Amino acid sequence: MSPSSRKLQVVSPVPADIDIANSVEPLHISEIAKDLNINTLHYDLYGKYKAKVLLSAFDELQEQEDGYYVVVGGITPTPLGEGKSTTTVGLCQALGAYLDKKVVTCLRQPSQGPTFGIKGGAAGGGYSQVIPMDEFNLHLTGDIHAITASNNLLAAAIDTRIFHETSQSDKALFNRLCPPNKEGKRSFSDIMFRRLTKLGISKTSPEELTPEEIKKFARLDIDPASITWRRVMDVNDRFLRKITIGQGPEEKGMTRETGFDISVASEIMAVLALTTSLGDMRERLGKMVVGNSKAGEPITADDLGVGGALTVLMKDAINPTLMQTLEGTPVLVHAGPFANIAHGNSSIVADKIALKLVGPGGFVVTEAGFGSDIGTEKFMNIKCRYSGLTPQCAIVVATVRALKMHGGGPDVVAGRPLDRAYVSENVSLVEAGCVNLAKHISNTKAYGVNVVVAVNMFSTDTEAELNAVRKFSVDAGAFDAVICSHHAHGGKGAVDLGIAVEKACQNITHPLRFLYPLDISIKDKIEAIAKSYGASGVEYSDQAEKQIEMYTQQGFSNLPICMSKTQYSFSHDASKKGAPTGFVLPIRDVRGSIGAGFIYPLVGTMSTMPGLPTRPCFYEIDIDTVTGKVRGLS
Repeated sequence: MSPSSRKLQVVSPVPADIDIANSVEPLHISEIAKDLNINTLHYDLYGKYKAKVLLSAFDELQEQEDGYYVVVGGITPTPLGEGKSTTTVGLCQALGAYLDKKVVTCLRQPSQGPTFGIKGGAAGGGYSQVIPMDEFNLHLTGDIHAITASNNLLAAAIDTRIFHETSQSDKALFNRLCPPNKEGKRSFSDIMFRRLTKLGISKTSPEELTPEEIKKFARLDIDPASITWRRVMDVNDRFLRKITIGQGPEEKGMTRETGFDISVASEIMAVLALTTSLGDMRERLGKMVVGNSKAGEPITADDLGVGGALTVLMKDAINPTLMQTLEGTPVLVHAGPFANIAHGNSSIVADKIALKLVGPGGFVVTEAGFGSDIGTEKFMNIKCRYSGLTPQCAIVVATVRALKMHGGGPDVVAGRPLDRAYVSENVSLVEAGCVNLAKHISNTKAYGVNVVVAVNMFSTDTEAELNAVRKFSVDAGAFDAVICSHHAHGGKGAVDLGIAVEKACQNITHPLRFLYPLDISIKDKIEAIAKSYGASGVEYSDQAEKQIEMYTQQGFSNLPICMSKTQYSFSHDASKKGAPTGFVLPIRDVRGSIGAGFIYPLVGTMSTMPGLPTRPCFYEIDIDTVTGKVRGLS
């Protein structure tokens, strides 16, 4: 057991998450860093319980061998969630506090939208949590705020550029972009050479440009109808989904219909999660495509001259945040891309640093958002492609509750009491729902990793139901299936899972296999993923066809695919539970996150700005004005 890890004194029934979190005094974060042998030069303190681990920590350990790499996915969830974060944390507490393994948990930073909306926080639950959980679920170290500022700076640059180009001649525009200095000489700023290179202009002085080159350089000629970049904020606000900007008198009637997304849906968040270094992040931010010119050419952040400024705003956000679990094991929290629109995984840099810190025989456990059809698929085909890392084990988290739903049980609705079917024994309903679990096992095994099923146990589950899930999992090809009680017992309740995961990592026999190669067409990649869902075919709207043709002509067809679809079914229809087959997957539109490095087809209607329910979580949240402790977070 590491010096900082500690055993919990658990009570039953399990208290509220925030009460458990507040009952444990966190260790000073420098003690957690010391356990990981992080040199004090390689982290910056953010108060007593958080620290930013600098990228220099990885540079110092480059020659160190990596530890085992484990990804946690799940079956198709109910709206209540099935406890992937809780399982991820509980497993790491078991590995570190009970099995004496060096371990790092890698988690996404949660959005404040769900925290104050309907889902609550994402620090885990019960006796398997990241602490301080209020700091984890709220501002953390400001990364999402940096993303919000960066995103909105770029949005402002787009509309301002259109405004100025509309009201100025080519010469006036050029003169303002390249103003003379006190000696009367003009020069290009460094970022302008990126646009000049893109245009094929090799001249280094503004005075050398011809009138035609001046027009090409200075006038982006953005087509307002093509703009895909929207403003963002980190709260759920349905009334910002569609707005009209430019209504002030000084904007001279230049109105445009647009809208807001939630901050974690910003491409800048996806860039942060997929970048591998500061230099790589600079290039990705500069390559982000915000729309097209009227001639059909992609317009990037660097064309607008803002790529460098975006990187400056993000320079601290690139460093993962070090925290701890209830049992004193280390956690790296970094990035939180929207799991529907983006790839729903924490950052590559956090995983890479963690794998070096734990070293051979250690474990890095990272969570992939939603079910394995979304999170694990994108982890393998997008994240692992860019990171070059190979997982040895993939966990599929299942619950009896969700399997009953997939077996034909009544609808599960957040905020409403569970139907009696979910709290009384019904083995046949569980067995019927195991078709969903089997599909997730087979899909995940196809990547060449060993699959361990973690059955997240609830107090209403019966032994017969749990044993049915275990037997079905092994029969369906899982390496092992383990009943876990980490919510109620902390790491002690996931010891058997930890042992199974270690055996699975030690017995890996296959190299990582991707679902599709990158050099096939966009449509072929989409159809490979659709087939893995159980679809018999794909149907493209006229808009989707147009976008696919455009991205292919622009040279982006070699990017991986990031499907944007509901998390509540393998299909596009959230009401189709179990493992549906024979359906035709409708692709409504196709968009590109070119800087992040993927094309995302929109399957059906996906909202990128959630709304608030009638009774949001914020009704429960308050502060004890005497102690300063937060109350009511979940």
